[in-house]
Amino acid sequence: MIKTNNFDFLRLLFAILVIVTHSHPLSGDKGWDLLGEISNGNLQFSYIAVKGFFIISGYLIFQSLLRSKNWIDYFWKRVLRLFPGLFVVLCLTILLAPFVYESPIFYLENRKVYTYLIRNITLFKLQYSIPGVFDSNVYGSAINGSLWTICYEFSMYVLLSFLIFFRAKRMFLGLLLLFVYGLFFIFYFFLSTDFYFHIYDLNSTYLTELGLFFFGGSLLGFFNYHSFRFINRIVFFSGILIFVSELFFQNLVVSRVLIWPFFIIGIGEKATPLISQVGTRFGDLSYGIYIYGFPIQQTLMYFFDFNVIELMVLSVPISMFLGYLSWHIVEKKVLRYKKADPLCLIKLFVDKSLKYKRNVI
Repeated sequence: MIKTNNFDFLRLLFAILVIVTHSHPLSGDKGWDLLGEISNGNLQFSYIAVKGFFIISGYLIFQSLLRSKNWIDYFWKRVLRLFPGLFVVLCLTILLAPFVYESPIFYLENRKVYTYLIRNITLFKLQYSIPGVFDSNVYGSAINGSLWTICYEFSMYVLLSFLIFFRAKRMFLGLLLLFVYGLFFIFYFFLSTDFYFHIYDLNSTYLTELGLFFFGGSLLGFFNYHSFRFINRIVFFSGILIFVSELFFQNLVVSRVLIWPFFIIGIGEKATPLISQVGTRFGDLSYGIYIYGFPIQQTLMYFFDFNVIELMVLSVPISMFLGYLSWHIVEKKVLRYKKADPLCLIKLFVDKSLKYKRNVI
């Protein structure tokens, strides 16, 4: 029997919420999204979405770590999930950018065209723009502003990967140490001063905050949260605590990282009728929606002077369609190789390449 849950639906919802929030700045609207208006800017849909992504990722990736045979097997699965879809969207961006290109410099003579793929596929020190592309857009020239979270996501994968060398008890101590260190860092530095620094273009504030949500999810994965006897009650009371804390207090990062994982993972582990079948029926569209949404919205704003509602209404279904294509044409097909030995595949590729070269000669 195939285990069903709500995680695919939650990730789909989070990806759509990112597009909803982005519709405001990308259309030139100076206001917040609906949640921002209600909370007076304390929360926005994109904030919940990004943090929710990291909580779910920490929970599921830790379970993947436990199932991995070794360090190479773990990273092989992470690479297959992350890079093929990203590589395709970056290539499509370069190929289609001439249709929105305005510059006296010939497109193929623009050096930034060639660095766009290389800089962004490496995840760190991203290149957000190509001079001449979207320069006249109301938001600015950023082609895909959503990519900034992927380098933080991959950084979490790297930190988590070192736990594969330890037994269960030491795994727990490692997770707890990372989580407590993050709390200490947040409490004594970010909440009291404006102190921050950069690590290879990673902002320490974002790295710590996103890391807390990620490893909060990982801790629940370690304790097999789905098997908790009173999980429904935990979800109910954590939901109440979230409502009360967000209603009466502002910017309580510490309370969020302590409470949100219990609520989001608890909802994700449920198998709600219809909702739990989203992934089975349509596939896991969230990653594709996330990486295509921003450039789609920028393209729509280049050709049309949309207001925030028009941009939102049009960009969501288009991004969902491209997310569907990305999953079924690229991501799903590549993931068939997740159980393969990457070293054997590399050897096979090299052997075939050499054989082809000999035949050509």
